[in-house]
Amino acid sequence: MAHSFLYPCWEANNNINKNLNWLKLMVRLEKFVFNELGVNSFIIYDQTKECVVIDPGCNAEEEQQQLAGFITEHNLKPLYIINTHGHFDHIFGNAWAKKTFTCPLVMHLDDMPLIQHADKYAGIFGFTMALPPIPDAFLHDGEIINFGSSVLSVIHVPGHSPGSICLYAKEGGFLIGGDVLFSNSIGRTDLPGGNFQLLIRGIREKLLVLPENTVVWPGHGPKTTIGYEHDANPFLK
Repeated sequence: MAHSFLYPCWEANNNINKNLNWLKLMVRLEKFVFNELGVNSFIIYDQTKECVVIDPGCNAEEEQQQLAGFITEHNLKPLYIINTHGHFDHIFGNAWAKKTFTCPLVMHLDDMPLIQHADKYAGIFGFTMALPPIPDAFLHDGEIINFGSSVLSVIHVPGHSPGSICLYAKEGGFLIGGDVLFSNSIGRTDLPGGNFQLLIRGIREKLLVLPENTVVWPGHGPKTTIGYEHDANPFLK
């Protein structure tokens, strides 16, 4: 299942006055729900047709066709495949996506042990998968990812996993939250590398300081906002 959403961003219109005149653009977010664990996978793109693919959790051919079909239909050019973290349900489609889109696969270095043992972790939960490809590059806290006229900022929030990241689109007013923050909940911390105190501190210090109307798109389940979670999330009281 896929859902489309539009967000405003801004780009200088140099043909008129690069300092004072702005052309309104739209950042487009397409959400897919893939595999038996209901992973939210995303394509984010803008009018330039450049895009990023986030957490390709597609674990079946029909899911792969759905993701690839959207990119083909909209004539998009993937620049990066980004993993918010290395848990197997979020990386099911890494090998396929990397082969299909021939663009770099990136994530945070601290989740490399999860990648190196993904087949074993998947087996514990009753899934079968081959070892995924090694990332082409590693992301760092505060790093900026550019595509088209759009920008994503990397926010490292360990605790659900050592290398969990969120991706903040300041101009668009939204956050790709991975499995860090959910509607009325937080990421589980009982898996290898989990740390409850570290997760709570990271959410409070790095996410709750964002504008309260920031829309949060988590790795599972419905969207929420920073303001709502600040006021109502029982784990953040």
